Amino acid sequence: MFRILFVGDVFGRPGRHALERCLKSIKNQYRIDFCIANGENAAGGRGLNQKVAKTLYEYGVDCITLGNHAWDNKNIFTFIDSDPRIVRAYNYPPNLPGRRFTTLEVRSGLHIVVAQLLGRVFMSHVDCPFRGAEEMLREIGPGKIIFCDVHGEATSEKVALGWFLDGKVTAVCGTHTHIPTADERILPMGTAYITDTGMTGAYDSIIGMNIESVTRQFVTSMKSPFKIALDNIKVSAVVITVDETTRKAVSIERILIPCGCGPCSAERRM
Repeated sequence: MFRILFVGDVFGRPGRHALERCLKSIKNQYRIDFCIANGENAAGGRGLNQKVAKTLYEYGVDCITLGNHAWDNKNIFTFIDSDPRIVRAYNYPPNLPGRRFTTLEVRSGLHIVVAQLLGRVFMSHVDCPFRGAEEMLREIGPGKIIFCDVHGEATSEKVALGWFLDGKVTAVCGTHTHIPTADERILPMGTAYITDTGMTGAYDSIIGMNIESVTRQFVTSMKSPFKIALDNIKVSAVVITVDETTRKAVSIERILIPCGCGPCSAERRM
């Protein structure tokens, strides 16, 4: 059996701090073979830069997926093409920088394909994720372990993509809302599925941001300064067990683990 750990949206320094404190022990406890993390908000809560990517690898992340904030930190353009461990959405225009999927060797004779699709409902316009999925599968070819991060706002769209990809990929795990859902399951054709993996970061927050500043914006309809919350830090993730022979998932387990530390130190934009 082959075990994948997928870590939900790593949000700023608190999310990185959670991985620094907890990732090694989680990987040991669950006997993880390969770790993927969504890192589109890992640098200062918006985007990803090379220094933060390197830090995530040092903590034990093997591959990073992005999302609709992929281009928010302009440093991404300096290294995304040269780093095979970073994946941007397949249904972005094909001429954009970065890989639409990546194939990485886990051990001799065993590879995993990591891909991402962006949803379109309540999101910026991108190409159709369903047609993109069909094109992506033709390009990847059959008989592979395929992990797909579906980064979307609408639960209905992500559920539809899960059913659409059932039996065609090994796992479909949702990201973007930062709220973990309780619908993890193995679909009838052997695809592990969850609508949203949740956020790795500060849970005394509003999706990772300071409660007071976000609430003030809702109450007054006026923009408030962007502040990252620092308290009650947790790792939100799923563990997927895969049959190496069939490339099908046999189990998916949702985990939400406090990192066992006090408030995170002040966020630095790195």
